[in-house]
Amino acid sequence: MTIEQITERICAFRDARDWMQFHNPKELAVAITAEAGELLQHFVWQQPGQIEQRVKDKMPELKDEMADVGILLFELANNLGVDLGQEMINKIERNEKRYPVAKARGSNAKYNEL
Repeated sequence: MTIEQITERICAFRDARDWMQFHNPKELAVAITAEAGELLQHFVWQQPGQIEQRVKDKMPELKDEMADVGILLFELANNLGVDLGQEMINKIERNEKRYPVAKARGSNAKYNEL
């Protein structure tokens, strides 16, 4: 499915429940942050050697939290008239310039530190 098709389904779910009245930009941004926090909670206090096992053990929950973040983000973009797919492409293109392979390969430095 395309981003547009998924977004249509998200909005149909929302509209069938008359929830648009609750889904202003601030509320959606807050909800995205809350759901991202729930995703992060799975990794709190996990040491590097524990993370791989944690991912295996908690994959269903991780998928649910990632889906929650994505659903809310797709709806926020739609409500604001943002073509999320195009904006993602635009950002990747900016990042390709900021992080040229010759400088960034194997490095976790920020673009202004390369």
